[in-house]
Amino acid sequence: MNLNCALIALASAMEGRLLAADATPSALEADPRGWVNITPPKDLKGWSRVPVPPGAPLGRAQWHLDDTGTILVCDGDGGHDMLLCDREFGDAVFHLEFRYTKVEGKTGYNSGAYVRNSNDGAIWHQAQFGDAKDGYLFGATPAPEGKKKSFNTRKELTDGRVKPAGEWNTLEITAKGKVLTLWVNGAVTTQFNECSAPRGLVGVEGEGYRIEFRNLKVKEQK
Repeated sequence: MNLNCALIALASAMEGRLLAADATPSALEADPRGWVNITPPKDLKGWSRVPVPPGAPLGRAQWHLDDTGTILVCDGDGGHDMLLCDREFGDAVFHLEFRYTKVEGKTGYNSGAYVRNSNDGAIWHQAQFGDAKDGYLFGATPAPEGKKKSFNTRKELTDGRVKPAGEWNTLEITAKGKVLTLWVNGAVTTQFNECSAPRGLVGVEGEGYRIEFRNLKVKEQK
């Protein structure tokens, strides 16, 4: 190995150690007490499919549990929809882990997770994640006189932290008062300070790509 290669290797190793040192644990790792497992049963009872946009026709049933009953799978060929847990939460942390199924030659992987959504999906607060990119919040939060206000924190994103398709990612959305905070793979990536929905549904998104979700858990905040 020549000197230049050795220096590059050393720099990469040092960067990896710095990133590991800078990483913060997930809320679940920091305190495993008080979490509720909301992974749906095999019949998906307690969860509802909601089309995107609201009122559009639903595609084929594309959600199911794997053979272990622990991993929620979206086949990715049933159109664009949300799968929402029917239980409402206010101040809470929504923890999940996800992995796209890598398809050679395919790009544009797209999915998301939700907090404080309305039953019909017209009000939605989404964590957006793609293939080794994204990790921001956007959506439509309530506004006065029954209106909605769109928001998007993408311009504030400095480090998406999402891993490439085929690798597991850990993500948490914390809702506290009007503040939504997104944590991805060891660090907070963005925050939205004007959420006007005090309560709502959590869930995940199917948008044309096969994706797996596991360890779907919620911890309510006091």
